[in-house]
This record gives sequence, structure tokens and C-alpha cells, in this order.
Amino acid sequence: MERKEMKILLVEDDEIARENAVEYLNTLFNTVFEAKDGLEALKLYNQEHPDIIISDIQMPKFNGLEFIEQIRKKDRTTQIIITSAFSTKEYLLRAVELQLVKYLIKPVSEEALNDAIQHCFENRLSQQSNIVPLKEGYTFDTYNQTLFCHQEQIKLRTKEILLLDLLLKNAQRFVTYSEIEQVVWQEESMSKDALKTLIRDIKAKLPKESIVNLSGTGYKINV
Repeated sequence: MERKEMKILLVEDDEIARENAVEYLNTLFNTVFEAKDGLEALKLYNQEHPDIIISDIQMPKFNGLEFIEQIRKKDRTTQIIITSAFSTKEYLLRAVELQLVKYLIKPVSEEALNDAIQHCFENRLSQQSNIVPLKEGYTFDTYNQTLFCHQEQIKLRTKEILLLDLLLKNAQRFVTYSEIEQVVWQEESMSKDALKTLIRDIKAKLPKESIVNLSGTGYKINV
């Protein structure tokens, strides 16, 4: 992915500031979305799945931190920059929990904004090198050990993560029962019923026919 190909969502309630920022961002990117408040931004986020979000904090209806908190409940990969006139302890402490790329104090210079965007781009490239595409819009982030469906995180239990990671690392072959026991159960013993339950549970979280069984041998994942 080239930098210009990334999709940007700008969230700013001040009309003049928003117009100026959009004009500048359009020189850097092919696709720029804009929203005047957190509710409009959340709707655009769900529709367009931007790569980068640049958001103000103080806005009507739904402020920037509330908007980002909603996103972070299910999405840890979208790059987010905060722009704000406020640097109070309360805001900063809440912002720390949101995995922001930058917290920029207004007025923000083009140089500072461009530097923050470059960090976002580098982070996205790093993420993509760790992303394994599956079927039907599913992906697995091998670095963060997280499963996504169209950027929405699907919660996995520890053994489900270990099994999925093992199968993906050996996607070209069937992984034997003994290998699964060694990696997933580790020091514990694995019963047939426990394995069947684990396979059933993880299959329910993946596209149909993602995991296949070879009787007497083991399991394989189709990617």
C-alpha cells in the first residue's frame, strides 16, 4: 500500500478548521472523509473503515474520546491522531488507554500533522506484514495474536489462539494430534473430547470449512 492509497477520516466540529484541514489532506491522500461530530464520525467509520482517523476532542453529541473509545472496543489496528486545544490530565489519562499515534495540541502545524501521519503509515505497513488473510474478509494478526472479520475483532480464548497460530504456521500440511497437544496443551494432557470441543468452538468463529480433519492424522487450515 502506498501512503496516498490510505483512507482518512477527519473529525472536527469547527467548519473553517475542518475545511482547511480537508483541503490539506486532499493533497496527501486520494480518499478523505469528514465528520462534524462523534456520531457522524462513528457512522462513517462503520461504513468506510478508514486507515487513519484524525479527531478533535471537544465536539457536540459525542466527543472525540467517546468516539474513539467505541472504536477501540472492537478495533485496535486503525491509526488514530488526536488534535485538541486541551492538555488537561483528565484528557491525557483517558487518551493513554486508546493506543493513539499522536496527541497534538492545537494549533497544529502542517509539519507536525505530516509527521504524525507518516508514523501512522509506518505502523500500518508493519501491521500488514503480520496480517494473514483468511477467507471471507477474515484476517489473523500474528504479532498481536488477534482475529478480525472486516476489521472487527473476534475474541479468542488462549487455546484457540494457540491452535489457530499453529495451524497458520503450518498451513501447507496437516498438523498432527501430538503437535497440537504439545503446543496447545503444553504441560497438560489432551483428551479427544477436549480437542473436539476446541475445534468446534474455533470453527464457529471462522468461515465455513476453514479447518478440515484427516482421520488418524490431525487438522489443517484452508487459507
